[in-house]
Amino acid sequence: MINKAIAFAVKAHEGQPRKGTEIPYIFHPLEVGMIVSRITDDEEVIAAAVLHDTVEDCDTVTLEDIRREFGDRVARIVGLESEDKGKSWEERKASTVRSLSQESMWEAKVVALGDKLSNIRCFYADYVKLGDELWQRFNMKDKRRQGWYYQGLCEALSDLSGLEEYQEFCHLVSLVFGEVADGEGVGADSQG
Repeated sequence: MINKAIAFAVKAHEGQPRKGTEIPYIFHPLEVGMIVSRITDDEEVIAAAVLHDTVEDCDTVTLEDIRREFGDRVARIVGLESEDKGKSWEERKASTVRSLSQESMWEAKVVALGDKLSNIRCFYADYVKLGDELWQRFNMKDKRRQGWYYQGLCEALSDLSGLEEYQEFCHLVSLVFGEVADGEGVGADSQG
């Protein structure tokens, strides 16, 4: 199943680069799969990790395609990882933090952690080289808003705090963003 997921993701992400780089996008979902494989040996969860961005970022892939090819459980995890691109950045990110805070499906949280850890590793490596210029490559160019989101993710995923990957994630978040000032946390912005 994992090899099938890799082949599916390679085809779906063909020609896509990582934002602001020429690095093929496929490296990200493969890294997410590797991170998740260090947490669990469940092939469906690892497959979902590799496929996590296919519905959200690939115009040709639907959740029904994932369900048909990989089953209900993989599709559910991928669906939980997919954002509604019709909403604003802040609405999407507040919704992600809220849903991860309330999510009871451990597998979905592990895939989210793998995804966010892969992202923050890239942020950190680029931040060391570029400083605040890094944020210009993203839709949300405000470092404080990005920090609000990533620190909210540390809170939302805190029931995974026993994992080394969670500790690495939160450590890198603090290195890149520092601490969010009181009143600027996720709860302050995500209320009705």
